[in-house]
Amino acid sequence: MTKPLLNISDVCLSYGKHPVIQAINLHLQEGEIGCLLGSSGCGKTTLLRSIAGFEKPNTGEIRIRDKVVNDNCTHTPPEQRNIGMVFQDFALFPHLSVNKNIAFGLGALNVADTAKRVNELLSMIGLEGSGDKYPHQLSGGQQQRVALARALAPKPDLLLLDEPFSSLDVELREQLATEVGKIIKQEGITAILVTHDQHEAFAMADKVGLLHQGKIIQWDSPYDLYHEPQSQYAANFIGQGVMLPGEVIGNRTIKTDLGNIHGKIPEGCRKGCQLELLIRPDDIIHDDNSPNQLRIIDKVFRGAEFLYTLKVNANNNVLCITPSHHNHPLGSLLGITLDVSHIVVFKRQK
Repeated sequence: MTKPLLNISDVCLSYGKHPVIQAINLHLQEGEIGCLLGSSGCGKTTLLRSIAGFEKPNTGEIRIRDKVVNDNCTHTPPEQRNIGMVFQDFALFPHLSVNKNIAFGLGALNVADTAKRVNELLSMIGLEGSGDKYPHQLSGGQQQRVALARALAPKPDLLLLDEPFSSLDVELREQLATEVGKIIKQEGITAILVTHDQHEAFAMADKVGLLHQGKIIQWDSPYDLYHEPQSQYAANFIGQGVMLPGEVIGNRTIKTDLGNIHGKIPEGCRKGCQLELLIRPDDIIHDDNSPNQLRIIDKVFRGAEFLYTLKVNANNNVLCITPSHHNHPLGSLLGITLDVSHIVVFKRQK
């Protein structure tokens, strides 16, 4: 296997006695897009700034293209790391045209090569013919594409994106994340995105690192992070799942208030072992003919679908998504079946 383009080993950073990032280990191969995902204050932006060189970790090593840019003896300045950055406020120069914004980092090229690269990027971001416009004449999504093109123009080894869609409308974020991901892939650039929005992470990233209290809880593909969370924190953070109590009653059989569920149980669990099962909306299938009926206690209309909250017992609810033509009133019963083809279970915390 080739050496990773970005390799981070045991990186820690504290402000005084307050640890911000702790024992971070991750790597990205050339051309991969990674994401640092987590809630506010988890350390993801500090880690990104450490990769960029704006922060100096207390311990650990950061390598880019197998060159050490940070360890106990080395701290390469940001401008010498061949890194591009895209910020949440775009940071475009308002007095410069789109062409000149994109060309800003291309001072080493002659006029003809600069124009060729700018036109190439304008075509790539879908803004052909807009080179003479100024940032205020563009929509937020268009400005973000220009900021991306400016960062990509010098062909950096690594592109860092710090909450790049947070100032945009919610409806636009996931769409633009998908588009930006395709552009980065087309350029063959290795990139890291910082976001608190899992939909943005899943739309763009090949690998996602879920951070909590300065630690990476799980570094995995988006699919495995969703379907195979390695901790209850990851299970609760990703998706809209709920934890339902269960009890092992036999080999690969768990008793729950929704019926018996069959599947792999945690190692060392025997009959009587108390568990927590992750039940997501896609595990609950609407079935009018099912004898298993749960009462609707809340519903959210989402256009193409309803998200129903169903009462299991006095202490537990589950979620169910149905097509929106299945419009059932609050308080009525909804027939359901379970489709838990791959169960995720944890030992119940005492």
